[in-house]
Amino acid sequence: MSDTQNHQPAPEWEQRFRAPRVSLPEWAEDAPDRALFISNATGTFELYAWDRATGGQRQVTDRANGTTDGALPPDGENVWWFDDTDGDEFGVWMRQPFHPRDAAGDVRDEPATPGLAPSYPAGLAIGRDGTAVVGRSTDEDGTTVHVVRPGEAPVEIYRHRESGGVGDLSRDGTLIALEHTEHGDSMHAALRVVRPDGSTVAELDDTKGGTEELGLTVMGFAPVAGDSRLLIGHQRRGRWEPMIWDPLTGTETALDVDLPGDVGAEWYPDGSALLLVHGFEARSELWRYELAAPHAAPHAAPDTAPDAADDATAPGDAAPGTTAATAPAPAGDRRLVRVETPAGSVSAATARPDGTVEYLWSSAARPPVVRSTTGDVVLDPPGAEAPASVPVEDAWVDGPGGRVHALVQRPAGRGDGPFPTVFEVHGGPTAHDRDSFAAGPAAWLDHGFAVVRVNYRGSTGYGRAWTDALKHRIGLIELEDIAAVRDWAVRSGLADPARVVLAGGSWGGYLTLLGLGTQPDSWAVGLAAVPVADYVTAYHDEMEALKALDRTLLGGTPEEVPERFEASSPITYVDAVRAPVYISAGLNDPRCPIRQIENYVDRLKARRAPHEVYRYDAGHGSLVVEERIKQVRLEIDFALRHLGERNEDRDEDQGRPEPSAGSGRPASA
Repeated sequence: MSDTQNHQPAPEWEQRFRAPRVSLPEWAEDAPDRALFISNATGTFELYAWDRATGGQRQVTDRANGTTDGALPPDGENVWWFDDTDGDEFGVWMRQPFHPRDAAGDVRDEPATPGLAPSYPAGLAIGRDGTAVVGRSTDEDGTTVHVVRPGEAPVEIYRHRESGGVGDLSRDGTLIALEHTEHGDSMHAALRVVRPDGSTVAELDDTKGGTEELGLTVMGFAPVAGDSRLLIGHQRRGRWEPMIWDPLTGTETALDVDLPGDVGAEWYPDGSALLLVHGFEARSELWRYELAAPHAAPHAAPDTAPDAADDATAPGDAAPGTTAATAPAPAGDRRLVRVETPAGSVSAATARPDGTVEYLWSSAARPPVVRSTTGDVVLDPPGAEAPASVPVEDAWVDGPGGRVHALVQRPAGRGDGPFPTVFEVHGGPTAHDRDSFAAGPAAWLDHGFAVVRVNYRGSTGYGRAWTDALKHRIGLIELEDIAAVRDWAVRSGLADPARVVLAGGSWGGYLTLLGLGTQPDSWAVGLAAVPVADYVTAYHDEMEALKALDRTLLGGTPEEVPERFEASSPITYVDAVRAPVYISAGLNDPRCPIRQIENYVDRLKARRAPHEVYRYDAGHGSLVVEERIKQVRLEIDFALRHLGERNEDRDEDQGRPEPSAGSGRPASA
């Protein structure tokens, strides 16, 4: 019986999923009133165009499995979106006019990059003359980059077996920044700047010349005409922080950013300052970094330029954070100014042409909202706001690799504990849990569970050493940290040791299955969504970019280091699993493919171990709200049944998992 028929409102945990949400709007550089955002207003996450001058909004995409990959060219004349098949992440770029061109308002999609075959996306940059720089990845070719000019056949300008992609295109269209891992370490990219004909202008590679490999990332070319400076991220001081590199002169400008955590950055539209997003201990804040006077140090791109890489000194030969070519800006020309935001997490931010900053903010207790530094709500989706949840507490636990940070939430009004407790393990693995709103953990809290989220070794946001500790003994390292936090949760009286659930999706699902086999006495139930279950089979079936990541994490292929793959594979320990296991899997998942999951399930079946499997016709997750609610309901129902708990919210008509149902679209691993 539906909620409408019996006049009973949906439980709050379902309302949180159904509440309309929006992403931070992306705006066109030369037409800032034209914006693009993502919303679930129809029940599926899709792309929407927003004319800020008139207030008009319209839905751009309408696909059964949802759409989230989109872009606006500088003129805002078209909306680009990525068209895959049933969440398999393999497809082509399409486009349609920002405004319909006929009286009926009809729009027609057309191929945006004719002549390019389907692939996995590997970056996109669109120029002011309509030229597009398109990154592609396929199992056959590895990474390729193509220049696509209007009316002309695509021209390939880059090819390599290892992973890489397009970083950005300079404002005048003469320079292209690429990230690549030709050195074989997909966790630490190097940079190359090329011209549209593919000729190399400059290289920057922090994986060479030092005792440790360091990564670089592209943050964006300067938005000012005639300015060739490139904003990049580096790890030279043990964390991510920005600096400015001019590939035409080789000059590297270090920035005095005295903040303890990782720092991301983007340009203010006039090039006078940088907008910094500082992440530290699972929370984030915004800062404005004042540069020298606008346009004080541009370098116009000549017809030809020397390759600055030949004269560069290795990073290890200079002072920390500098090279021999580094020129720190004069201290009097810069300052750091706080951009006030509430306590919690800023998941995205952008500076507008008028100097205001817009940002997407939330906390564990409060749902997300797009705000401006003027104090206004920028984009308010229609419908009721998601019900609030409970705040997080910080726990710091001594682990074998150092202090481990965990975020803890206690169910409201349920006393002091001990509680049935869910360890909700994040994916990635190079990601981290934050003090931000999440409907999944909130659903467990509503059912009387405490929730613990662990930022294990490999997580970002705690410095390069913490992230890079994840090598060779993958899975086992993270589980050591999770086990330390579990022991603390029991000792502190938070968790009932007989009712501790291990759960997670993607890499978190992998750690769940591995933990059930290697720590069988610690977990009462396991809930694994889109997991790696059989690592060798997963390696052979997954997308090429993830093969490269696995070679980095494990030090080679299954044929080269079979003992490492065996030690880190959940299927190695499947016969030791004692807890009931629930698995959900997307039939079209290119990241954690279905065949390796079926291998694991067959082993459970052979020993008649208690388990259930839910297969759905989509990829690495779902962008369909009702499908996501169904999956969470099934997980909660499974846990409550096997823990002997009562689920007062469960509809008695809710059946066991079907062989396959639902729809979805991959989320980030």
